[in-house]
Amino acid sequence: MNIPLIDLQAQYDSIKTEVKIAVDSVMESQHFIMGSYVKEFEKEVGEYCGSDFAFGCASGSDALLLALMAIDLKPGDYVITSPFTFFATAGAIARLGAIPIFIDIEADSFNLDPIKVKAFLEGKAKLSKRINPDPQKIKAIIPVHLYGQMADMDPILELADEFNLKVIEDAAQSIGSKYKGIQAGNLSDFGCFSFFPSKNLGAYGDAGLITVKDKELADKVNILRLHGAKPKYHHKYVGINSRLDAIQAAILSVKLKYLDGWSSSRKSIADDYNHLFLKSGIASKDLSDTNAILLPNETTGTEKNGGRHIYHQYTICVKDRDGLQKWLKERGIGTSIYYPVPLHIQECFSELNYSPEDCPVSLKVSQQALSLPIYPELNQDQIEYVVSSICDFYNT
Repeated sequence: MNIPLIDLQAQYDSIKTEVKIAVDSVMESQHFIMGSYVKEFEKEVGEYCGSDFAFGCASGSDALLLALMAIDLKPGDYVITSPFTFFATAGAIARLGAIPIFIDIEADSFNLDPIKVKAFLEGKAKLSKRINPDPQKIKAIIPVHLYGQMADMDPILELADEFNLKVIEDAAQSIGSKYKGIQAGNLSDFGCFSFFPSKNLGAYGDAGLITVKDKELADKVNILRLHGAKPKYHHKYVGINSRLDAIQAAILSVKLKYLDGWSSSRKSIADDYNHLFLKSGIASKDLSDTNAILLPNETTGTEKNGGRHIYHQYTICVKDRDGLQKWLKERGIGTSIYYPVPLHIQECFSELNYSPEDCPVSLKVSQQALSLPIYPELNQDQIEYVVSSICDFYNT
């Protein structure tokens, strides 16, 4: 049996006719940059997220950059974020000459730990004493809603209010996730989304979106993504070229209608995985037993608390992760490691002088995390084959 990590062809086959009609309509219009298709998608996705202001852009990476530009982040400023995320989160900070402050994650959710953020801001953490930043230069917090589950936002927002910080949600993996009944990207100053093809809502190329709460900042973002010009050729700011093209917008409008159904299917598949792993006896609450795996933990994503985990990834933690990955590959099962090297010890940030032990949970998870196949079209036989293959590895 051959089971890829994600099967985009299966998804395309189910919506092929609608996508072709949408693309053909753009081709017939000959309006490829901005225009009515982009405006319509922005309206639809803004309503979906519950945001009054939503702007398409070239990528999720650019969405983060636009948010930081909108708050006038300057060289030498600081932004707090997670080290256990895709590079773009910290890359956007560094591109503006600012300095990322890496605060460790929670062991159960893999998201930014508000308790550790609080200790840092209050000067009680070892890291805060070593970095010793000017409090006036700490400008923002970027929590990452990793794997499709939102970070614990209430304490983060309280800290932001207390220390006068902007909050930028990195929701690249979490469109449709909920925290206490509120959609990702609609709890803070900005929400930054990626429509990279493998995302739950994926374009057929690079694409992104930013939601903004404040009208003045929204107007600024709208100008910044168009080279900072308003009107055309009259430049209010030094902006960037970050536009969502009409073909991608038309495709995303088709796919948005199916998003909640796809997310529900992912949740059902995750539940099936959990049930089978628990039934097998190899699931555990810790890894003291080498023949055990840690299952994903729904924290803010529990439905009884108004949360929603959309399972962009189904990620387990295991001992001998690399051995298991090799074993599964030999049996035709696709997997991936998100992320093998935490950002605080990446070579490009070596001048910040972090040691691996500054973020011990991130370091540990980076050595144990393995993402398994999950996509709406995954069937029961495939799920059972993945689980039985993992059981065979630990029982051999």
